[in-house]
Amino acid sequence: MQLRKHLSGFTLIEVMVVVVILGILASIIVPKIMDKPDEARIVKAKQDIRAIQSALEMYKLDNYVYPTTDQGLTALVQKPSSDPAPPHWKQYLDREPVDPWDRAYQYLNPGVHGPIDIWSYGPNGPSGGANATGVIGNWNLDDNGNTTNGTTSNPNS
Repeated sequence: MQLRKHLSGFTLIEVMVVVVILGILASIIVPKIMDKPDEARIVKAKQDIRAIQSALEMYKLDNYVYPTTDQGLTALVQKPSSDPAPPHWKQYLDREPVDPWDRAYQYLNPGVHGPIDIWSYGPNGPSGGANATGVIGNWNLDDNGNTTNGTTSNPNS
């Protein structure tokens, strides 16, 4: 009787080659995936700024003027008690907007870049300086919501 052992499996070299290939693929793919959360936050901030600007336009249509800087974006959520009192106020947003980095959106009336300025300091926060490149504002968005190469300076500077 002839006993034949039929062994099947992978050699150590074959397993090592597969591990090396997986390591190379991971080193290429993981950094690309890890950058996506920051991009998503920037896109969200741009969409928020567009929505806030639309709400402010509706406020102006109803009340003839934009809220003052002192009244701020809170005027879109609750009726301002300071002058100028809005004659036809209604609630324009459910809650006061907060950017994806958990900071309040900034508002300036009159604006430096237009009639009103709405911005987020972006991922770098207000410590990024007066000319921070991370500032996302309604003045540097094109019609598609993309950031343009225009100035990104802080309106408070």
